[in-house]
Amino acid sequence: MQNSGPSSDAVATTAPARGRPRAFDRTAALEQATRLFWAKGFEATSIADLTHAMGIGAPSLYAAFQSKEALYAEALRHYAVTNEGYVWAGFHAAGTARDAVRSFLEDSAAALTGCVADIPRGCMVTLSSVGSEGHADLGELARSARAVTFERLSTRLDRAVAEGEIPTSTDLHALARFVQTVQNGMSILARDGASRADLEAVADVAMAGWDVRTAGPGDGGG
Repeated sequence: MQNSGPSSDAVATTAPARGRPRAFDRTAALEQATRLFWAKGFEATSIADLTHAMGIGAPSLYAAFQSKEALYAEALRHYAVTNEGYVWAGFHAAGTARDAVRSFLEDSAAALTGCVADIPRGCMVTLSSVGSEGHADLGELARSARAVTFERLSTRLDRAVAEGEIPTSTDLHALARFVQTVQNGMSILARDGASRADLEAVADVAMAGWDVRTAGPGDGGG
């Protein structure tokens, strides 16, 4: 929102105009919008839902965010910045690829079920169906965000091969897709009410599969 200050002539004869105070905290409003989109999805979230959750009127929403579509795009970016640490911090800190993947899946089990913070269940990016709802640009944005998981896994697996942790014969593309698919499935199960323990059990089975696929010839792996 912009202020129209008094003219230079008016300043000499009248008291200075007081600036209009901000009607809302933009960051806090964006956080509320993000949580609403996260829980309900783009199409099912109405402008009325957003203004109620954000504590602002429709004119203020449009003034600050231009449109529902632009707000959703910003919410996706806000989600990535504020929530990725819940599932990626241990991954980045781990010394081996195996420990990185285990941390990723176990931390996901906690985060996706709302055990690490007061947040909705599941992953906003994974569960987004905005593209199939007819919003092609937003759909591409969501797909790009989902691709980050595969890119990070692939990069870590390449490093593991270079360091001799994983045999060069390993199908790294398939292995990265496997881990990504497991985590995406965990997100859906979390939204449906699966517990943290349920998802940790899934992680255990996934790591057993990891061990089989990354075992060297001398380890009896296939």
